[in-house]
Amino acid sequence: MGERIFNFSAGPATLPESVLKQAQRDVFDIFDSGIGILEHSHRGKVFDRITHETEADCRAVGNIPDDYAVTWMQGGATSQCYFVPANLLPPDRTADYFQTGKWANDSIKEAPLYGTCHICGSSKATNYDHIPMGGEVSYSDNPVYVHFTSNNTIMGTEFPTEPENIPAGAFLVADTSSNMFSKPIDVTRYGLIYAGAQKNLGPSGITLVIAKKSIIENPVRELPQMMQYRNHANKEGRFNTPNTFGVYLMGLVFKWILEQGGLEAIQKINEEKAAVIYDFLDSQDFYTPHAKTDSRSLMNITFKCPTPELDKLFIEQAAAKGLDGLKGHRSIGGMRASIYNAFPKAGCEALVDFMKSFAHEHAGAATA
Repeated sequence: MGERIFNFSAGPATLPESVLKQAQRDVFDIFDSGIGILEHSHRGKVFDRITHETEADCRAVGNIPDDYAVTWMQGGATSQCYFVPANLLPPDRTADYFQTGKWANDSIKEAPLYGTCHICGSSKATNYDHIPMGGEVSYSDNPVYVHFTSNNTIMGTEFPTEPENIPAGAFLVADTSSNMFSKPIDVTRYGLIYAGAQKNLGPSGITLVIAKKSIIENPVRELPQMMQYRNHANKEGRFNTPNTFGVYLMGLVFKWILEQGGLEAIQKINEEKAAVIYDFLDSQDFYTPHAKTDSRSLMNITFKCPTPELDKLFIEQAAAKGLDGLKGHRSIGGMRASIYNAFPKAGCEALVDFMKSFAHEHAGAATA
């Protein structure tokens, strides 16, 4: 078996090694059942146990109260872009959306199909290099909800806290796909939270949804059965056949988070990892970070060399040294180091070592 390298991919991304090793065993035979996890019925007793443990551990990790449903769905966070307004936004009402990058825009495009969409804060004019705050935010008079994308993988920005001072009567909705359970979260401040699992929670193909039961109980319009949140919540995520392996693996990741000491411990680890790279970026003038300091993400760190040609060379040489997945998104270029929960601190240190040697070798380009 080959040696594992450092995977900086933005997603699907690094998973805990202990989780992967357990999955290797359970693919062949789980719980001494004589059947592997991929082969068990989603209605059988083995999967009953997996479903119930996954939900219980998710509630323990996030301190999720009983009046919130915990379920999982298919279609990724992209499907949630229209599930949210379809279920929650009446045709004669307004929802407020923060415009902070590509994934936020995906949600913004879907909302007008169901009701009125108001952009309450945007950083589009500066290529999404920061989170709109303070005077940059202007809510509508009576929104149903305020939607934000908590972490922006492409640009490397992250909301430092939830949006503040939202209008009375409105509730928060968040796409937390790329920073869910990377730090403590007060679920009670939200009406609905969704997160594609492939960044921090598990494999691709499954989406965690946490919603206040009273909000999803009655959709605001007639919808197909598969589009109603309440059906998925009431059937333990088994309204139809779920991604059983995804539920299982997500459950293992929740157990791993608890073993690390929970979300406060995870946040401390993530802050230490990110500081390794950010401290170096702030100490030099060869690389240029994209995100403004007060909006920096702990999950995705974006930066550029002095020229696009050096960016390309950097990515090639880094990959040759076992630092993979550093190419930035095509809309911004440069490099992106994604260092989600399971990414090791040693990988951040190895990246900085390479950044130092690369900058030293090509220092002349910075002043040419």
